[in-house]
Amino acid sequence: MKYLSEFRDIKAIQKYIERIKIILNGQKISLMEVCGTHTMAISRYGIRSIVPENLRLISGPGCPVCVTPNYYIDRAVALAKEEDIIVATFGDMLRVPGSLSSLELVKIKGGDVRIVYSTMDALKIAENNPSKNVVFLGIGFETTAPTIAASIKEAKNKNIKNYFVLCAHKVMPPAMKALVANEKIGIDGFICPGHVSTIIGSNPYKFIPESYNKACVIAGFEPVDIVISIEMLIKQVIKGKPEVEIQYKRVVKPDGNTFALKTMYEVFEPCDSEWRGIGVIEGSGLKIKKDYSDFDAEENFEVEVETVRENKECICGLVLQGLKYPYECKLFRKLCTPENPVGACMVSSEGTCAAYFKYSDM
Repeated sequence: MKYLSEFRDIKAIQKYIERIKIILNGQKISLMEVCGTHTMAISRYGIRSIVPENLRLISGPGCPVCVTPNYYIDRAVALAKEEDIIVATFGDMLRVPGSLSSLELVKIKGGDVRIVYSTMDALKIAENNPSKNVVFLGIGFETTAPTIAASIKEAKNKNIKNYFVLCAHKVMPPAMKALVANEKIGIDGFICPGHVSTIIGSNPYKFIPESYNKACVIAGFEPVDIVISIEMLIKQVIKGKPEVEIQYKRVVKPDGNTFALKTMYEVFEPCDSEWRGIGVIEGSGLKIKKDYSDFDAEENFEVEVETVRENKECICGLVLQGLKYPYECKLFRKLCTPENPVGACMVSSEGTCAAYFKYSDM
């Protein structure tokens, strides 16, 4: 396939859906995607509505903004209130509600919060504002962590002493381990994340079929990619021979991007990390190494953080685990909308609630 139209060919999609129906033959199977872009694509192209009813597609914790816990948002808000601090962030974080406030509300009240499109933009702000401390909000999975590591290395090389990162990076395989071990979810296979896999490759997922007997296919993001990947997964489940396959071969290699991984682990090291709605997962986070602690915002700034509180009516945590659908939340489409988000899953452009709001009739 060379052209975009081939990846969205309706006849090809219909062909694969018919093949899926035949292979399933009435058997019930549950597959989970753990990438926010996959969540959006599945909803946007109506894939959930055209697969057989006995095939359940579950959205997992694939949105980095959504899985970031409240205490991190509250700390970012507290930093943004400081007169000598500029908070730089990707746009998705601006409207995420913390316990009592958000970065957007702080900005409206005069806080210096700036949206950037790359980590190097944040570093440039630090260079141009030597009298201010610039704190970049480092969230995201293995996809973004190498770029943020590169910005920290660049700051050290240039001796830029007013650039800091508030780190909340997470890595996907340990989270997938926690999910597959949860029998309440009942996962038969994973639509593995395409973007993350371009960095880490396919090898880190091998423990899933080997230890948990669950299927894995790394998928691309167009509708034809996704239905092909679903067929590949179903074949693994039906045959009882789970493995890690790469459908997204035009981008993903078994060893991933070794240069990006080297950069990431030069600056960061594994740590336990809290995921919204899931809890603390061992080895699922990244923290800044001691050699680069001069750029660690958590180590260099003491701020008074608001008491962490979660909205008791928001079921974002259950949605992220695949235990509930967005439409099962009593706030969904009523009090919680993209214009007035109550939970993180509605704020992010990759959030499950945002996907269901935009594309689902339920």
